[in-house]
Amino acid sequence: LERRITHESLSLLTPDGATTFSSLQPGGESWSVLRARFDPWLVAEAEKEGVECIPGATVDALYEENGRVCGVICGDDILHARYVVLAEGANSVLAERHGLVTRPAGEAMALGIKEVLTLEPSAIEERFHLENNEGAALLFSGGICDDLPGGAFLYTNQQTLSLGIVCPLSSLTQSSVPASELLTRFKTHPAVRPLIKNTELLEYGAHLVPEGGLRSMPVQYAGNGWLLVGDALRSCVNTGISVRGMDMALTGAQAAAQTLISACQHREPQNLFPLYHHNVERSLLWDVLQRYQHVPALLQRPGWYRVWPGLMQDISRDLWDQGNTPVPPLRQLLWRHLRRHG
Repeated sequence: LERRITHESLSLLTPDGATTFSSLQPGGESWSVLRARFDPWLVAEAEKEGVECIPGATVDALYEENGRVCGVICGDDILHARYVVLAEGANSVLAERHGLVTRPAGEAMALGIKEVLTLEPSAIEERFHLENNEGAALLFSGGICDDLPGGAFLYTNQQTLSLGIVCPLSSLTQSSVPASELLTRFKTHPAVRPLIKNTELLEYGAHLVPEGGLRSMPVQYAGNGWLLVGDALRSCVNTGISVRGMDMALTGAQAAAQTLISACQHREPQNLFPLYHHNVERSLLWDVLQRYQHVPALLQRPGWYRVWPGLMQDISRDLWDQGNTPVPPLRQLLWRHLRRHG
């Protein structure tokens, strides 16, 4: 774990401005995490419990006998298993190749591009108004770059910043700007540029994000000897403000673990779906998926990214502008700008 998140904000961006809503919540339960550090630690913890980890091995296919998945094929080797957990990410090549799932729709997928930037801990705390290992999570929405819909984030870690953008694949395919250039442009936005000055690039990466929510999940996400977890389950949740990915993956993995423990202990039927579905429905993951199931369709409306940021900036400008005319009553001000922005 890096820093406990106590400062959170959401900025609605226009090409040259931003309207920001911020919150200070001491004692929160959110933490920033660096996967480059977290994953090796998690592997070590699993090995302490007797798990054998084989990094670098490529799984070429699933091994099946009599219609049941009972292992994986790695080159000329077959690794047998009572159950196979598919955690291959959003681009589920194995599951698709074996007909376990269908390819997701383009509008249900997004591309995340992230940089990890180095910065001294003292500079991080001074720049983001933090103390005592506090952390900040800054979220951005609107026309992030090139007038494309999408979101962005900036998280503080111990000695680094995690900065990135997330844009729908359907929008990226219509843009003439390369995806890598979009992040570069975002870094020059006046609301972002001062926050990352004097930093150095440490890591760079890209990641497919299945943000279609409940309606894009596979109808059958478990079967004879196999089940899906994480991004392969397509259990990311776009709330309209943030994308809940890692926490939902952990919650789903807990449901998967409960399923496998029960199946091994009580010799449950080989088809894991009924038991797995029961455990998923009882988890926090299902509650969150159901609550935000209509958000992906809402986010496809252009007004969410283009109209609202401009509307909020115009209202804010008129509220704080000390010109030669008095500021009109708030109701009149809101009505004026609502009519202007349609």
